[in-house]
Amino acid sequence: MSRLSLFNSPLLLGFDEFERTLDRISKAAGDGYPPYNVEQVGEHRLRITLAVAGFQPDELSVQIEDKQLVIRGKQSDDQERIYLHRGIAARQFQRNFVLAEGIEVTGATLDSGLLHVELLRPLSEPEVKTIEIKSNPKTKPQTITGKAAE
Repeated sequence: MSRLSLFNSPLLLGFDEFERTLDRISKAAGDGYPPYNVEQVGEHRLRITLAVAGFQPDELSVQIEDKQLVIRGKQSDDQERIYLHRGIAARQFQRNFVLAEGIEVTGATLDSGLLHVELLRPLSEPEVKTIEIKSNPKTKPQTITGKAAE
């Protein structure tokens, strides 16, 4: 079954990367662990907060890969403990956030089981660019010589 593309209009040029980004987002949207919030904390600042109770700073990583913020967590299972009931599993995760052009990650902190990732969204100025229109010099009509011209 072929997939219908939203960007197959001849008026939408160069949106292939955008379409691939939407595909990545739709694939990652199904996993709900760990829960997270995205909040605006200033005019140009955002904060992503993930609930990562039980993780130590060395068990978490925050990286930017291919225009995505990738947050990973990996806990090792403590083999010395004997559990009578285990409701809190040592589990790994990967949470991806696609970043718009110009968004910068300015830092990350772990506080009381919450990982806060700070983002800066710079003010975008509308860009107007004038393209010079050049005219081709008029070409002279060609003169046909030979038998076909007679």
